Amino acid sequence: MTYSHRPVVRSLLLSFSLAAVLVAGCNKKPPTAARPAYTPPPAAVKPTAQLSADRNTVNAGESVRLSWTTTDATNVSISPEVGAVTPQGSTTVTPSESTTYTLTASSAGGNSDSSVRISVNAAAPVATVPNASFDELFLKEVRDAYFDYDSAAIRPDARQALQKTADFLKGYPNTRVTIEGHCDERGSTEYNLALGQRRANAVKEYLVSLGISADQLSTTSWGKEKPFCTEATEGCYAQNRRGHFTHQ
Repeated sequence: MTYSHRPVVRSLLLSFSLAAVLVAGCNKKPPTAARPAYTPPPAAVKPTAQLSADRNTVNAGESVRLSWTTTDATNVSISPEVGAVTPQGSTTVTPSESTTYTLTASSAGGNSDSSVRISVNAAAPVATVPNASFDELFLKEVRDAYFDYDSAAIRPDARQALQKTADFLKGYPNTRVTIEGHCDERGSTEYNLALGQRRANAVKEYLVSLGISADQLSTTSWGKEKPFCTEATEGCYAQNRRGHFTHQ
């Protein structure tokens, strides 16, 4: 009787063991997956900037070429006046006065600057020459004609002097000119008055031949009454034998 129940007991024990194993397996937690390691983003890089000029000193009105390079920049500009520019390049500026140009390169990593100074030489002051008055020009440009002793003939040197006088008078056609005939102190008053008149007339005729209107010219004689030089020497006499000009 006892031996007949053993197989049943064994079956029951085996069933309970299998059930315990299954319950234990269902309650066991699955293994946790390993988390990936955290990698921080790369740090922002500070940009670089380099500005140069083809020359550092110019005269007023001259131009200068600026050249620049940058790295790792998102915004690039040059001041003053130029404004935003490409990361690398060149441009021409014409400063009116001495100026410092500054290149600025910026990004998330910061800012970098580079500067160059252009010196502008001041223009030399223009000398202002006051306009000469007509009287000053007349004295400078109008030349006397000198004569040999007891002669009213136009000498070669007198021709050159009268050519200068004619060139000047052509620029002032409305100017009225008086030609004075003068003599040295030798000879009588009457003779020298007549000789002075011949000399004045000879000068007028020569100027007319050079293109000066006769209406622009008048003549008179002072003979020996108004000497330029008062010494009794040949050199002084030569200075008094002349056709002299005055204007009205």
